[in-house]
Amino acid sequence: MKLIWLVAAVVTALIGMAASAAPAPSQWEQPAAALAEEIAGILGPGQARLTIRNLSTVSSDEIPAIRRLLEQELKARGVLTSGAESANAIRVTLSENMRERLWVAEVVEGNETRVTMVRVEPGTAPQSQPKSGLALRKQVVITTNEAVLAALETAGGLVTVQPEQIVIYGHAAEGWREQKRVGIGQKKLLPRDPRGIILPSANGSGFEASVVGMVCSGSYLPAQPAGDWTVRCRESDDPWTIVQPPVAQTGNATQGTATQGTATQMDVSVTPMKAFYNAARNYFTGVVTPSLSVDLPPFYSAAQIIRSASSAPLLIGSIDGKVQIVENGALKPVAGTRDWGSDFAALHSGCGAGMQIVVSGSGEAASDSLRAYELPAQEAVPASASLAMDGTVTALWTAPDGNSVFAAVRGAADQFEVDRVTALCN
Repeated sequence: MKLIWLVAAVVTALIGMAASAAPAPSQWEQPAAALAEEIAGILGPGQARLTIRNLSTVSSDEIPAIRRLLEQELKARGVLTSGAESANAIRVTLSENMRERLWVAEVVEGNETRVTMVRVEPGTAPQSQPKSGLALRKQVVITTNEAVLAALETAGGLVTVQPEQIVIYGHAAEGWREQKRVGIGQKKLLPRDPRGIILPSANGSGFEASVVGMVCSGSYLPAQPAGDWTVRCRESDDPWTIVQPPVAQTGNATQGTATQGTATQMDVSVTPMKAFYNAARNYFTGVVTPSLSVDLPPFYSAAQIIRSASSAPLLIGSIDGKVQIVENGALKPVAGTRDWGSDFAALHSGCGAGMQIVVSGSGEAASDSLRAYELPAQEAVPASASLAMDGTVTALWTAPDGNSVFAAVRGAADQFEVDRVTALCN
């Protein structure tokens, strides 16, 4: 009897030791299996190159384990990831925002790219500071007691668009000094929150500005004493330019050359795009030229995202608060944009992925903020901490060279300022 008890005790101890030695289930097994199932459903059996990009707070030490799990799960479903010569590719991005963690897979078969994603239960709370090493900083360009819809720095001075006037400032020792005012002369009633756009002219010596029902053009004449501007405004229902190549690209965009200051260089052609503006309201109708072969909803803001030489989708913020992306002839929702306001602009920073989208906060706050995001697929991933602004951001637009963003801010007692926002790569 004692011998039986002894044998039973030994067996029990061995079972306990084996159980304790067995590896605990990894928190990544379930999402790896779920994502592999989605990828296999798109790709089917075959070979593909697998790359993983980490834009989340997952430790870099865990990436090899995640890769092994994905490879195992894909192999179990007939997808081999050892084919370096394969034309197929699987690009996985580990991303997160303040509410959830997402794994996004871009499955590339020839010229076709399809996207799928799975949500991951976070093992720990996301860190408040993104890991991209990008920091936004601002510089006040001008302050005024009048609302500013848009502004442009030129060789001849600073040009601002107000709801009913074009105001031009010249260089002075103390900063910008007002030089000239020209009435726009609208005959249509202005909406409650009018918008405006100002762009440099083709020769770089002037500007063209669009505001409700009007277009104004200006030319700088340096031969005149102390320089002078000629400004003319006329009625117009022409569409407004919402996307144009950075100044460094102008003139050679058709050759596919895109040098964007400090941004990562890539061979990509940026096609100018225009949109029709609803003069009775304060948004674009959704009709754009050239056509994107998809019906767009009315929208407030738009920006082009340069991902690669063959991928430059359009991002739009529609008037119902949804952020969507136009890619491969389809309109797709973008996750992670619940905290976005109605204004955003592209920033070619050279940090991280090379370009980001700078976004205002949602809602009208006494103290607004800006934050940079990257969009590796259909998910907005924070790329910077929030930058506090001294008031409510009323407009955002990209500088002509693409390397900075300008923000119009309404402060206390209806003080307005224009800030230049740039990125610092840490």
